[in-house]
Amino acid sequence: MIGSYLKTSRRNLLHNKLFSSINVIGLAISMSVGLLLIAFVLDMHSYDKFHKNGERIYRITNVVTENSKQSRSQSGSKFATTSIKTGKLIRQKVTGIEDVAILRTDFSQDAKIGDTSFPIKGFWADPSLFKIFTFPMLAGNPETALKAPYSIVLTETTAKKLFGREDALGKVIRFDTLDYQVTGVMQDVPFFSHLTFEALVSLSTAEQLNRNNDDFEKWTNMSSNFVYVLLPETADIASIQSQLGAIAREENRVDETTKIRLELLPLSTIVVGENFRASEGGPGSVGPHMSPVVLWILGGLALIVILSACFNYTNLSMARAMRRFKEVGIRKAIGAGKSQVWQQFLAEAIMISLTALFLSFFLFLLLRPMVIHLAPEMQRTVKLELTPVMVLTFLLFSVTVGGVAGLLPALFFSKVSAISALRNVSTVKVFKHLTLRRALVVVQYTLTLIFITTTAIGYVQYKNILAFDLGFNTENILNIDMQGNKPDAFLKELSEMPDVKGVSRSLIVTSVGNAWGGFIKYKDSRDSALVMTNHVDENYLSLHEHKLLAGGNFRTRPTTASASTELIVNQQFLKRFNIAGGDPQKAIGAVVSFSSFRVKERKMTLVGVMKDFHYGKVDNLIQPTAFLAWTPEDRAVLNAKIQSADLLSTRARIESAWKKIDRIHPFKAEFFDESIEEAYSEFSILIKIIGFLSILAISIASMGLFGMVAYTTETRLKEISIRKVMGASSGNLIYLLSRGFLVQLSISALIALPITYLFFENWVLTNFPYHTPVRIVELFVGLLVVLLIAFLMIGSQTMKAARSNPAEVLKSE
Repeated sequence: MIGSYLKTSRRNLLHNKLFSSINVIGLAISMSVGLLLIAFVLDMHSYDKFHKNGERIYRITNVVTENSKQSRSQSGSKFATTSIKTGKLIRQKVTGIEDVAILRTDFSQDAKIGDTSFPIKGFWADPSLFKIFTFPMLAGNPETALKAPYSIVLTETTAKKLFGREDALGKVIRFDTLDYQVTGVMQDVPFFSHLTFEALVSLSTAEQLNRNNDDFEKWTNMSSNFVYVLLPETADIASIQSQLGAIAREENRVDETTKIRLELLPLSTIVVGENFRASEGGPGSVGPHMSPVVLWILGGLALIVILSACFNYTNLSMARAMRRFKEVGIRKAIGAGKSQVWQQFLAEAIMISLTALFLSFFLFLLLRPMVIHLAPEMQRTVKLELTPVMVLTFLLFSVTVGGVAGLLPALFFSKVSAISALRNVSTVKVFKHLTLRRALVVVQYTLTLIFITTTAIGYVQYKNILAFDLGFNTENILNIDMQGNKPDAFLKELSEMPDVKGVSRSLIVTSVGNAWGGFIKYKDSRDSALVMTNHVDENYLSLHEHKLLAGGNFRTRPTTASASTELIVNQQFLKRFNIAGGDPQKAIGAVVSFSSFRVKERKMTLVGVMKDFHYGKVDNLIQPTAFLAWTPEDRAVLNAKIQSADLLSTRARIESAWKKIDRIHPFKAEFFDESIEEAYSEFSILIKIIGFLSILAISIASMGLFGMVAYTTETRLKEISIRKVMGASSGNLIYLLSRGFLVQLSISALIALPITYLFFENWVLTNFPYHTPVRIVELFVGLLVVLLIAFLMIGSQTMKAARSNPAEVLKSE
């Protein structure tokens, strides 16, 4: 029976080549998108699966709540990081936990082997790391390798980079003025690990280096520290969470301004899960991250494209019903039941889908490198390589798509009786005045118009974001990361270049998502608020053209962070603390208290008030911001203002100057405008993806429209010939054949355009407080494109019919 189904299906597909081609190509195009999405989702959910105890590993996260009059919410800001003290307290006080591992992320130094130096990045870690995570050791004892101070474990690749073919175990590496002994060599970290590093250094080393730093293990010093716990299989999560709460309550009594709550985060939700904030320049998290909402959005978009191809199959199957009725009638007359009929048509749809899978697989291979190279971050996140699980999922996906595409035609034909086999399928109603085929066309084009319109609006908004006035100048400013080098020598090199018109120093580059901050109090010691900060020198304001409303530049040049006592603040800062009623002139000289996770509380004086500017990205409201004086203790980013007819050539000369002062680290510099564009790369990628899917959706819909027009023209060929003999012009014939389709497109437009407009204005753009309103041109550009393609499809087929010889068409009548 199955063989009969397959043989009959094959004959029908070969006999109706246009129908088969449109469906195979349409399904192949849409399914290639599905294959890419499946591969992407499988890759994202492959992270950390190699750990044997992965289901029992949790990360401790901090939820910080400010104690301020303006912020009484208990939800707080969530941070992936926590304090080293948290890890030690959990190890001492929490029962029902198998093990605890503490990591610190700020190990980045130059390894000296003889006269050669190599930059190395990694973590400070305690010995429990190898008990919790599955990182196999090739040489050395995992239980003791990270125990003693000045011990280091290298990955296999790093060991070869430093020592070549020599055995690295026991060798000595010099970092700065200290010698570290290689106590272990481990396998390279797998690609799908959220923890990536070249080396692990014993945490006891960091404790030794910071033995005079009272804030190193402070409860609120959570920058750069991660704590992981391994729970037993029978762990009581509620009991452990309760014990974490008890630790937090006890420690929070010490600090009245900042309250911290500890939470457990499963390892499986670190990469695909909730996003976390960065703490005072530290990481928001480590490794790649993607919100589940983004995956759902991408899945929904891919589903729409696939449904569009399925609609094509349903529409063309219904359109061909007249030719299949006799086949169905004969089958039923000789005893075929409903189940046998729908199985026949379902088998035909699945055959088309499996044929399309073969073609879509080659499209998948063609599109895969394009997707991976959409952005550098994508290359570090996914591989999209074939695995047995992926291939099996592809096959299951193909059968599912075939089943969905063939379901309606199969059910419809199975209900046809032998007596009604000659009736017209167009009498099947969905609503009072709409046939099933027309309803599907309306839905298909509604989705297509939403796609195109979304792309147009999104692109315009993205361009407006890039051109947005941030409140200061970014044009031709090259930001150069000094990577730990003292800036003075390089600053001198830059000042001697005629194309460099000015240079300033800063701690971070603002307006691209970087963040640094501290807590400010004014008169009320119980009212504390987090304020975004940057450390800048006396040239920064003028070079970036910040507008001072009152006061002036820094009056002192402190040499240490503790000696910095002056602040230049923005207007929102005055409003937040109600300083001088928000009057910039009267606010000069006001004294506030400043503290951070790393700096003890000290008094600071307001010496200047600047106009509000965007410290963060433009999808956030302008926040209270303050500039502190840059000191030699701070990390340095040089901001070089360039005036040159050939910016790339000037950049090359600056890079040559860099090599004079640092032959180890590669030159890391980026123009400010490029950094801004990169900061919004996620929007760029999303627009590219939606634009790509829009092209696919309109291509699939156009193929379906072409098939419907071709079939309609074929079935009305004699009518067209008679009208032509009676004197109808080509224009009249085009109008006659296109009228129904144009009405359907108009209905689609009436549905799609308001939905898209409301979607952007009431949902998407509400996340961008400084967005520009959606314009009519952006709404109607998609409609014009669809109408143009529809006219080409309808016109080509109508002209073909109009040029036919009526005598040849009507000679059999």
